[in-house]
Amino acid sequence: MEVAQQRGFRNPSGREFSAREVAEEIIAFMKEDQQKEYKVTIGTDSLVYRDKQADFITAIVVHRIGNGGRYFWKRAKLGEFHTLRDRIYQEVMFSLDISKEVLGYLKMPEAPAFAFEIHVDVGDNGDTKTLIQEMTGMIRAMNYEVRTKPESYAASSIADKHV
Repeated sequence: MEVAQQRGFRNPSGREFSAREVAEEIIAFMKEDQQKEYKVTIGTDSLVYRDKQADFITAIVVHRIGNGGRYFWKRAKLGEFHTLRDRIYQEVMFSLDISKEVLGYLKMPEAPAFAFEIHVDVGDNGDTKTLIQEMTGMIRAMNYEVRTKPESYAASSIADKHV
């Protein structure tokens, strides 16, 4: 399957960042107010076009609990997807791959403490309800916390905004 990926991540204003630079930006944001608690979340959403090609957006969000946050996103285009399960599986794989990459940089000694979650665009309502166990099980097997709709804002809101 051919993958066309954006080279790096972007912030909402369009500036491009490498994975390392994203981690540095997140660390700098957390250091601005070390009295606060932080949560870093990663989630992917996708959209299939008529030719069955899919556009995937993965979002990395750093949330200063009670005081807003920042986010970065990355696009990949893949094809062909014939089933919803295959597409959701690929969303989870993108989130897991980017988690490994970015968390490697975020685990630096100078980084403040933070909680981490992967957000999946599946929920108890709609066509994705049959996929919840399988997709959350994959993520938990990697020892990550996982959230589904309606709590999966990194996938369901932030990434969805750029699809």
